[in-house]
Amino acid sequence: MKSYHQELWFNVPTRRAFVNITPQVEQCLAASGVSEGLLLCNAMHITASVFINDDESGLHHDYEQWLERLAPHEPVSQYRHNGYEDNADAHLKRQIMGREVVVAITGGKLHLGPWEQIFYGEFDGRRKKRVLVKIIGE
Repeated sequence: MKSYHQELWFNVPTRRAFVNITPQVEQCLAASGVSEGLLLCNAMHITASVFINDDESGLHHDYEQWLERLAPHEPVSQYRHNGYEDNADAHLKRQIMGREVVVAITGGKLHLGPWEQIFYGEFDGRRKKRVLVKIIGE
């Protein structure tokens, strides 16, 4: 069995963003040489997320509006966590959107459904953060 890992680094210039990372993940898969197995992709920061969905701007807008209703950024005084930072909402948004995805590898390709893409969700950006890609298989 083969094992491969790589860290992808992101520095999103805005507080929040959704970045399609499918091409970078596919490059990792190609470099791994694995044709049958599993791929784990997870955010290595507690205010960022990795998730799978459609790459459609209307959906991304809807996510932004929905997440802001569930965990509004302001007023920051509503959160106990914000004693030292102003990112309590980012922790909650990450909890909702999830930490990682696991994708099957079949025939050397990501075994995604129609329209599925892998995204990095940033909820407290403007600094460097990483995503782990771990691949195992044959």
